[in-house]
Amino acid sequence: MTERWSGPDAAFWRGKRVLLTGHTGFKGSWLAIWLRELGADVVGMALPPESPAQLFVAADVAPLLHGHHLVDIRDADAVVQMVRACQPEIVLHLAAQALVRSSYREPVETFATNVTGTMQVLEACRAVDSVRSIVVVTTDKCYRNREWDWGYREDEPLGGDDPYSASKAATEILAHAWRTSFFSARGVGLATVRAGNVIGGGDWALDRLVPDAIRAFAAGQPLILRKPQATRPWQHVLEPLSGYLRVAEGLYRGEAIAEAWNFGPDEAGVRAVGEVAASMASLWGGSATVRHEIDPAAPHEAGLLSLTSAKARARLGWRPQWPIDEALAQTVDWYKAAQNASPAAVLALTRQQIAAYQTRLRQA
Repeated sequence: MTERWSGPDAAFWRGKRVLLTGHTGFKGSWLAIWLRELGADVVGMALPPESPAQLFVAADVAPLLHGHHLVDIRDADAVVQMVRACQPEIVLHLAAQALVRSSYREPVETFATNVTGTMQVLEACRAVDSVRSIVVVTTDKCYRNREWDWGYREDEPLGGDDPYSASKAATEILAHAWRTSFFSARGVGLATVRAGNVIGGGDWALDRLVPDAIRAFAAGQPLILRKPQATRPWQHVLEPLSGYLRVAEGLYRGEAIAEAWNFGPDEAGVRAVGEVAASMASLWGGSATVRHEIDPAAPHEAGLLSLTSAKARARLGWRPQWPIDEALAQTVDWYKAAQNASPAAVLALTRQQIAAYQTRLRQA
């Protein structure tokens, strides 16, 4: 059993050249802020943020970065030029089409972004000698879902009944092929990371429970749930991001961890959508209510879904730090405090939560 990990090493990250794809997204914005707090030189490559409410805009993240570039990862020439220009040592690849229901509406775009886009990023990394560590972010939905009551392990079969899940399973296969065919012989570490349902402040995507809930509660309207009985592994956004940083550090240092890794909550964090929604309504207070309107014609989504992080615990020393109730409280607190706040105040709020999480890591 590996010694418990106490968090990212600021001395390691200080001055490291990091290419972060998807930096304008929800997880990408949190990671960009965290990396800058650690002293990394971060260059971002992504599509424009989807709305002014997104964390990237709300916290004015762009000036923190050493480069903020609007690049479509499906554009091979643009991606190669970007990677050559910034000569990264570490690549954290988060850019993706990340919504199940959107994948039903745009299946071709979903595969083009998640599979072909990832291939373009990896091919660009092959074209430079500076890269030593690559982390490709996929999802817990990459597993062939058998509606099991127990969590999926990294060696379970991959699959997907919807375009999004299938595209991420294909991304896993792609990453494995590029690792074994091209990167291993060069001493470049390439790992994939799979996380559960991530919550936290600054997410305003459509068809996600937390932003849908906040929009409804703030407007004084009931939150409508289409599948309240579905279970998911809920975790605060900082939990998987800490795992990504742990893997990136280890790969750079030459640890034998170039493989797939799960980062999910403890068993208590696997809860039904309806239960999580009710907890959020209670935390929000006031007139916040939840209503169930099950739509039998809705597109298929997994009913039971969880993953086990036993391997990350044993070999990386990684542990989740914020139980689901604390993760929900931190999330609702963020949204409440961020209402009508200035970008400087939103950034300070986000930094405070990162600092609190790092303190928990050090004290664990």
